[in-house]
Amino acid sequence: MEVFLKALALVADPQVMLVMVLSAIFGLFVGAIPGLTATMATALLVPVTFFMPPVPALAAIVTATAMAIFAGDIPGAMLRMPGTPASAAYADESYQMARRGQLTLNLGVNLVFSVAGGLVGVAFLILAAPHLAEAALNFSSFEYFWLALLGLSSATLIATGDRTKAFLSMLIGLGLGCVGIDPMAGHPRFTYGQVDLMAGISMIPTMIGAFALSELLRTSAETSAPLAPIGEKIGQLFRGVGEVARKYWVNFLRGSLLGTAIGALPGAGADIAAWMAYATARRFSREPEKFGTGHVEGVTESTAANNAALGGAWIPALVFGIPGDSITAIVIGVLYMKGMNPGPSVFLQNPQFIDAVFIVFVLANLMMLPFGYLAIRGAQQLLRVPRGMLIPMILLFCTVGSFAMTNSAYGIVLMLIFGLVGWWFEDHGIPVAPLILGLVLGELLEQSFMSSLIKADGSLLPFFSRPIAGVLGVITLTVWGVVLLGGLRNLLQTERAATP
Repeated sequence: MEVFLKALALVADPQVMLVMVLSAIFGLFVGAIPGLTATMATALLVPVTFFMPPVPALAAIVTATAMAIFAGDIPGAMLRMPGTPASAAYADESYQMARRGQLTLNLGVNLVFSVAGGLVGVAFLILAAPHLAEAALNFSSFEYFWLALLGLSSATLIATGDRTKAFLSMLIGLGLGCVGIDPMAGHPRFTYGQVDLMAGISMIPTMIGAFALSELLRTSAETSAPLAPIGEKIGQLFRGVGEVARKYWVNFLRGSLLGTAIGALPGAGADIAAWMAYATARRFSREPEKFGTGHVEGVTESTAANNAALGGAWIPALVFGIPGDSITAIVIGVLYMKGMNPGPSVFLQNPQFIDAVFIVFVLANLMMLPFGYLAIRGAQQLLRVPRGMLIPMILLFCTVGSFAMTNSAYGIVLMLIFGLVGWWFEDHGIPVAPLILGLVLGELLEQSFMSSLIKADGSLLPFFSRPIAGVLGVITLTVWGVVLLGGLRNLLQTERAATP
């Protein structure tokens, strides 16, 4: 109780409250503009958090992210253009509801179920994280090696689209992680005489470029004309939401649990959670023929899932230092920047800090109700802002933020390079998230592997002889085996079909 009261005092600070309010407004604005993602909002906040203590810094990121994920539903319903990838799964369903005169009901359902789904994800974060941290205290380099390898494998296997491209993206990220000083031998690698490269590829400018700048490049290539949302007047927002909740409460629970579980998988994130929840809703629906015509059932399950995934993604990030998605990858960078290394030790050394994060999560989701209500009321005017007015402002934030992370032009160069890389990747269907995950986890993978080999005097047996390491190793190899067998089966079927 004493730790909780200390955490409550940290969050109740007027500075933290002000930061959360401003971050909520910022997150709603970014999320409601099509093409500007929640990850982009997080990346843009990093330069601001550089000057903040840990609690308000994380409060800003948590609040802005939660708001942006919800706000992406607004243009999806009004324009058929999801504000964030997490809303893409059910944007068409929401738009069809709006065309049928159910815009108010759709936005009310999105708001209420976003709040409720987010709270479910937070509840699992609060319940699971401390217990997992206790177990993680027994982890050695052997366990962390398999955990990092399993995380990288999961990020590749659950990627939407071509898995081969996702695997390629991850390998590029791992290669970039090798640039700099060898953590074991202390020799420079792949620096080519450049002093800046001896520090490695800085993570924050890379992510600002890959996510924020690449989106700006893509957006600037499109028209800068103002958007024209559906002109239906928004009525009583919460009318009919209770009836939907009574009828589809099973969908809400299933979506929330599925979203939390998927969010906890490294590299997954809210967008994959939403797609899987929508597919699950359609698979088990009693009225599957209504999907695609403006059916609220799919919206209910998906919008709960993508918000629940936010809390789930923080579980591996806080407990193991392994990002659950691209947003928590940025969070890990912020934690290192604040001198608070994520992992089980932070639960022992700074328990009040962990409780403060939990409180911030709950407050951010509760704040979504009034702030989301106001955002919906003003959305039709907000969506009329020309994109051409936004791009220069956001580009300025990206540039200043990248410079601040390295205190040199090196950060700006990285941002520009990876902005072009991210743009080219997305244009060719190559996901960017596995690249970032490879960059983040590459150092952990290498250090844990080399440390383990030194401990074991070059023997591979201890990688399986320790109980937890053995279980993680078997799971990882099983996952690889299943994928290889599936690929081999598909290859054989293709050859048989091609044989006359």
